[in-house]
Amino acid sequence: MRGNFGEHYKLSIFGESHGPGIGIVIDGIPAGTPIDEAEIARYMARRAPGRDPTATARAEADQVEILSGVLNGHACGTPVCGIIRNTNTRSSDYSALRFTMRPGHADYAGFIKYAGFNDPRGGGHFSGRLTAPLVFAGSIARSILKARGIRIGSHILSIGPVRDEAFDPVHLDPASLTALEFTSFPLLDAGVESDMRAHVAQARESLDSVGGMIECAATGVPAGIGSPFFGSVESVFASLAFSVPAVKAVEFGDGTHMADLHGSEANDALTYSGSTVTALTNHNGGVTGGITNGMPVLTRVTIKPTPSIARAQTTVDLSTASDTTLEIKGRHDPCIVPRAAVVIESILAITLLELMMDDMTARSEPIQMPSER
Repeated sequence: MRGNFGEHYKLSIFGESHGPGIGIVIDGIPAGTPIDEAEIARYMARRAPGRDPTATARAEADQVEILSGVLNGHACGTPVCGIIRNTNTRSSDYSALRFTMRPGHADYAGFIKYAGFNDPRGGGHFSGRLTAPLVFAGSIARSILKARGIRIGSHILSIGPVRDEAFDPVHLDPASLTALEFTSFPLLDAGVESDMRAHVAQARESLDSVGGMIECAATGVPAGIGSPFFGSVESVFASLAFSVPAVKAVEFGDGTHMADLHGSEANDALTYSGSTVTALTNHNGGVTGGITNGMPVLTRVTIKPTPSIARAQTTVDLSTASDTTLEIKGRHDPCIVPRAAVVIESILAITLLELMMDDMTARSEPIQMPSER
């Protein structure tokens, strides 16, 4: 399997949803980088289950235990290992699912891939629970980016048919991203929250689930980050985003709407603002040729409805080689979108840091961190 990412900010993820714990090893954090465990805990709390009516009732603290690479609040320059203990598993809920495949899950694909030796409890290594270590890695990455003036934030653009207003793609205020940073249900228009929650509640009552879309942005990103072809901002971000089990689509700027435009409408005209080159529009989401162009980086990620639903569904029983019907029991999210927002932010942070470190290595430029010793 491929549980590794990165050439400079290197990640190795491990664990299963109902195993003793999940975690990640991070190599490449510059020595002296401040590691603010209190801030990390605040990001982790946004993703943690059991804290909102839209989420699963499985309550986990998601407290990261740092096993190596940090001393006195600073990175040592050696690999950092963070582990999150699983404390509220109910594996009996999955006892009947060893050979009965859940529709929409990775059960069948995983059974074939690993010849039946995969762990099906809570989805095992395929579970969205494995996004918690990504938030830990992303929290460290965004602290490094903050020191360089880069701010990252996201909001729930939609849940089902209920939509929030969109980010201003050109005049995106970094303060607006900061205001969303530790919000568990991030919205630009707070007035749509009740309708979104009502839509989720209706799905839950109908033994169903709903999906939605997250809009994520970064400001203060300098021009020149990323490289063609396989190191483009879009390709690296997408490879990480699609590692999240619930993600089914990724777009930058106007995305699929580009198909409806002429070149004269899709191009971002350039102009000087003082001595700085800027664009009058941002249809390309701050990325052209796979490289940042100095405009806000703007991406949208589509999250599918949670596949674990209590409605009867047609499936197969591999032990008897026959069709059967399944009603999924247990504790599941009727909507994963609110908890996924911080995951997408973390992935954007990891993407930008990895590509910035690529350029710094090529130029032999170390990352300069403010001294806090």
